[in-house]
Amino acid sequence: MVETKSRGLVPPMPCSDDAFLGGDLQILQPHAGYRAGIDPVFLAAALSAEAGIHVLDAGAGVGVGGLCLAQREEGVRVTGVELQPQLVEIAQQNARRNGLDARVSVLQGDIIKPPSELTAGSFDQVMVNPPFYDQHGRVRAAQEPKILSHMGDGATLDEWLAFCLKMLKPKGELSLIHRADRLGDILHCLEGRAGGIRLFPLWPGGGKPAKRLLVKAVKGSGAPLSVLPGLTLHETGRRFTKGADDVLRHGAALPF
Repeated sequence: MVETKSRGLVPPMPCSDDAFLGGDLQILQPHAGYRAGIDPVFLAAALSAEAGIHVLDAGAGVGVGGLCLAQREEGVRVTGVELQPQLVEIAQQNARRNGLDARVSVLQGDIIKPPSELTAGSFDQVMVNPPFYDQHGRVRAAQEPKILSHMGDGATLDEWLAFCLKMLKPKGELSLIHRADRLGDILHCLEGRAGGIRLFPLWPGGGKPAKRLLVKAVKGSGAPLSVLPGLTLHETGRRFTKGADDVLRHGAALPF
């Protein structure tokens, strides 16, 4: 067990020390509550980032998505925003221990009343893994941090995506990962706000329907929607396919 260091703002939390990107990143995350899995890794792989851009990681958690992106793209700067102070401190510690704190920082705040350091229209790209449920589809969770991660402290999906688009520069790009069965809600939220929408399903394999979907959209664009082939995650026996393994272990970008 690893215990996080605290600067006196919040109490330390018992954490595990987990390897991401084949061990290139070592990530502390709390034993209790929501724990990052493959979703933020695939989200980071979806961004077509280039040197010099500034990316907002909305709902950063312990920083996995932003750190995966910064590890892959040396010239990218990432600012995260996260509601829970304990996760903010862990995310900042993760950035330091992986030598990425010069380019990755995380602010404490929520999307309804964002931190004053965030300026609307100032980001080239925004990445977000929105909470899976809002108050109209609430699920029970054993720990309060997990409830907040799933629920977003009551903010709706529309409020999440409106915040992300507000933070983008004109023609900036939004990238998100979400449950595939919420595609209709996502498209409704983006209607009239963003276009050039590209859908990239993550297929479980074995002919099963996709449970996760990557979505990219351009702020203010009127371009039509397109559906890409996506990626199959598992071979027979639940082993990851080569394409999935390249992303998860080697930090490869997706053909998005």
